[in-house]
Amino acid sequence: MATIYEVAALAGVSPATVSRVFNGHTVSPEKVRLVREAAATLKFAPNRTARRLRNQSSELIALLIPDIENPFFTALARGVEDRAQESGFSVVLCNTDDDPAKETRYLEIAMSEGMAGVILAPAASDGDLAQIVAQGRPVVAVDRSTGFDIDAVMVDNRAAGAAATTALFDAGFRRVACIAGPLGIESTEERYLGWRQVVAKRSDGTDAPEFLQHANYRVDGGRTAMAALLALETPPDAVVTTNNLMGVGALQVLAEAGIAPPAFGVAIVGDLPFTTFSPDVVTQVHLPARHLGVTAASMLMDRIAGDTQPARIVVLRARIASDADADSV
Repeated sequence: MATIYEVAALAGVSPATVSRVFNGHTVSPEKVRLVREAAATLKFAPNRTARRLRNQSSELIALLIPDIENPFFTALARGVEDRAQESGFSVVLCNTDDDPAKETRYLEIAMSEGMAGVILAPAASDGDLAQIVAQGRPVVAVDRSTGFDIDAVMVDNRAAGAAATTALFDAGFRRVACIAGPLGIESTEERYLGWRQVVAKRSDGTDAPEFLQHANYRVDGGRTAMAALLALETPPDAVVTTNNLMGVGALQVLAEAGIAPPAFGVAIVGDLPFTTFSPDVVTQVHLPARHLGVTAASMLMDRIAGDTQPARIVVLRARIASDADADSV
């Protein structure tokens, strides 16, 4: 029995075009003619049962995020869902815990269930997307990029890290440490590189190599790293944390030590989920989480609709938060 690839080759079109013809999607009359003539020549008969099953699941997309408990990703997911609903799609939410093995398993499920596309915040920059990309299924990376030629929407993370650090130096602090997330995640590296660039220009030379601490992206990671910084022989007088939950952990340890902002400088890349601190006391770099989700979903909808332009990278800007943002994520 002839395959869809043989029909495509004979008709001089892509396999995706053959699929669109037999699934009733909009295709130019000339391409419809070429595909149907090739199919007749090869006696190709589409698998109607498989097509029906694909159509039943084609209104589902998968969203893979590393931490469903982090309000940043909750807001991102809301943006994805709102945009997907506008186009008649439902979202299956998958929590990877930044575990590449879990991510791979969820990608396999997305493929086996015939989902229309995937949006993911990759667990690692070198994650394995080869199979799903080779399958031709639309994939959009969000918040973090990958090594694959796919659409991506991100924040200017280096600028965000630099903005947080600059705010502390502008406030008069001089020994500014950084609590960064795990190595191997692009957003982590970009944010602490932003910190490093500002420190290199404005530090008075009292900073130590230990001023950069890596931790997991959760509250306990921020607690552990902040405790290590306070235990240094010459501790810092301020700290940048490269995500919101680590910021919560750092503030907890400072409070337990009897140290409170603004006496000790704290700047956080992200919005504190719940806090009594004004942005005037704890600097917060607002990340456009919901806008990230909406943009990623819009890009995915374009691909599902048949957009074949080269892969795009959209970069959104972060900004220093104000009191008006205090109740938002």
